[in-house]
Amino acid sequence: MERLLRPKEACQLLSISYSTLLRWIREGKIRAVTTEGGKYRIPYSEIKKYLERREETRAVIYARVSSTDQKEDLERQMNYLTNYATAKGYKVVETERCS
Repeated sequence: MERLLRPKEACQLLSISYSTLLRWIREGKIRAVTTEGGKYRIPYSEIKKYLERREETRAVIYARVSSTDQKEDLERQMNYLTNYATAKGYKVVETERCS
């Protein structure tokens, strides 16, 4: 029998909020089982499937500033965006800077 997770456990594994999980269930993005008491349980296979797909997500990072005087701002933007993408599990495939 497959392991069923409580919504809180699923949210932690997926790094999403409870409202996002509910929306994904309504949209059919993730399959959930309803218990006799009307509570959701998420099959572990659904979590695994989503995490495998997320590993394939690629990102292109683009940052720009208005003038060359703002080079520090440009680097700060690039660092922020790169850290954000990495934390979300995206593979950064290209970066572009404009000033």
